[in-house]
Amino acid sequence: MSDQWSVLVVDDEPPIRAELRYLLEQDERIGRVDEAGGATQAVEKILGSRPDVLFLDIQMPGTSGIKLAETLSNLKTPPVVVFVTAFAEYAATAFELDAVDYVLKPVETKRLEKALDKVATAMSARTPAPVAERVMRLSVERGGKRAFIPVSDIVYIEAKADYSSVITAAGSYLVNESISSLERRLAPQGFMRVHRSFLVNLDDVHDVEVSRSGLMDLKVERVDASVPVSRRRASEVKVRLGLA
Repeated sequence: MSDQWSVLVVDDEPPIRAELRYLLEQDERIGRVDEAGGATQAVEKILGSRPDVLFLDIQMPGTSGIKLAETLSNLKTPPVVVFVTAFAEYAATAFELDAVDYVLKPVETKRLEKALDKVATAMSARTPAPVAERVMRLSVERGGKRAFIPVSDIVYIEAKADYSSVITAAGSYLVNESISSLERRLAPQGFMRVHRSFLVNLDDVHDVEVSRSGLMDLKVERVDASVPVSRRRASEVKVRLGLA
């Protein structure tokens, strides 16, 4: 099956890797299964073959599974992680790292099936939606008159109740559409929601300022303005701008 998952099992004990590999290979959703005996080897294989799913032991010599998962979270598309360990006390930490499940050793077939069901849900959520029709122009209003402006002219958009204010170098316009709707439509053109009230054309961001309190502002040169970034979205913004 072309949609089968590639899996990497990371554990410092070969017998445990072999047993888990055997169990995984019984499931028709699994394609290729590879193994790594520690974090260093795991990183090499993850960067080399980009597995879809990682079954990860927590306590290993050297770098722990927790540390490895933290590192992988910096990847653009990290593998889906399932922790497999003998220590139940790490469960809370595992889920804080967005692991889809936490399976205790020795792994039982029925429990593994439940974990794979959760993997399937996570993988489905990652499947790209059908490519939407590219929006070239936006219908706007100004002074009571309707007009069409090229999307490339838009610097940023600010939410105004249930409508939006579109900011361009030529001035501002009103759009009878919510910022959430515009976010969905304009994301393929490089627009990003950086705040609950702001959607920015990332091509227009020429500088970033960080206050003493840690809050970010994006400087958009075409209109000589600053756009605030919410704390919740700051990490993602940094990644998109190549700052992280």
